[in-house]
Amino acid sequence: MEQAPPRSQALQQLIAAFIGSRLNDKLDKLSPDDPKRSELNAQYQPHNWLADAARRVSQLQLVTHPQKSTHPDARGSSLFAPPDSLPSRLEIGTHCLSDFASDVVGNAAALDVYKFLKLEYQGQTLLQMLQADDADLLQALHHDNTVASQWRAAFCSITEPAGGPASHVLAKQIYWPVSPDDFPADANDDSHYHLLSILNSSALSHWLYGRIQEHRFGDAAKAARQAKRDGNNHPHGYHDYPQLAEEKKGGTKPQNISQLNSERRGSNYLLASLPPHWDSTEIRPLYQLDNTFRRFGKRQPVRTLLREFGDFLSHLKPEHNNIHIRQRRERYLAELFDELLQFGAAYSNSLSPGWTDHPDCLLPLAQQCWLDPYRAEQDADFKQQFECQDWPQQLATDFAYWLNRHLEGKGLQLAEAEFDYWRRELAQDAGWQSQLDRLQQGVPA
Repeated sequence: MEQAPPRSQALQQLIAAFIGSRLNDKLDKLSPDDPKRSELNAQYQPHNWLADAARRVSQLQLVTHPQKSTHPDARGSSLFAPPDSLPSRLEIGTHCLSDFASDVVGNAAALDVYKFLKLEYQGQTLLQMLQADDADLLQALHHDNTVASQWRAAFCSITEPAGGPASHVLAKQIYWPVSPDDFPADANDDSHYHLLSILNSSALSHWLYGRIQEHRFGDAAKAARQAKRDGNNHPHGYHDYPQLAEEKKGGTKPQNISQLNSERRGSNYLLASLPPHWDSTEIRPLYQLDNTFRRFGKRQPVRTLLREFGDFLSHLKPEHNNIHIRQRRERYLAELFDELLQFGAAYSNSLSPGWTDHPDCLLPLAQQCWLDPYRAEQDADFKQQFECQDWPQQLATDFAYWLNRHLEGKGLQLAEAEFDYWRRELAQDAGWQSQLDRLQQGVPA
């Protein structure tokens, strides 16, 4: 028989070591004269174990979205949808993950097959190599290429659901109207609806759990917290998660949900999803002030953002221009825009309409239109200016001038290009446009 290439031999040794380790674990529990020892030795011969594993793999499914996360007795389909197979969206989801852990559902007695497929060689798992039809791995599985190919097909099927997509009465389901010709949709006509089955992303939950655990209990986080308690300097800060909730899936049997859920002992963290709290005591008419951005810039969250943004920009060199730098810059701007939206909404919704008509109000007209839009309901001259539609552009210009001046105060040399960029980004921001549209639609024509 022709000798296998070195790479195939190394893979064969990896597989044999894994199977041998599992055999030893079982033999250690038996007495030396137990008759089951010979049976186990035969069962754990590599070719015998691999043949059995190829049969048992049908009892498992590799998933990213397990159905049982919704309810442990749900019998519908789970999905394997890796991040690179999903469309890119603005919202946070599985598609954001660059590195993720696959989950597995099915018969817990067959999990040794999954552990076998997770074995790594030169940075790749055996499953990834099988999916790539790696010739050396096939030869390591069996010298007969036909048998090796059959085993490969069986092992690769772990990513495929058994049967077609199916939901279940215990799954989360939404009937979604699909714009029939006759509107509204007819509740008695199934063709007027799609049935959506909402699945929890175990891959995202596991990533979030690992991140939060490290931030809460990791050595680096503990050292930073201790430094704060002792009043000492420290090279980095730490993360806190206020109002963090923990959902337990599976109760006393988390393994019935999925493998990753079992590894987390059923724990799934839920971040607080609450509207921002605005202290209304801060909201007073802006009198004797000729630029509202001065007040905006004094808010603590804005000051923190500006300090971090300025530090980030000050460390950039002209040759620093890649996607990571651009994305970080855009994140700072997006957070500033969010603060700006909250600031404007607080004044327009909290103060009585017409407060900008006071003699002590020195704000430019564009800023008056932004912060006191409902004055147009009672002031015909103001309404004409409000409907002129020029003030949003002027407001974006005021913001860009203010941001440029503030950052220049931190030693940065900014020019017309940066001013144009800030102005253009605010004018094109989706949230900003949405707020302006609501303000303009809320004033009667």
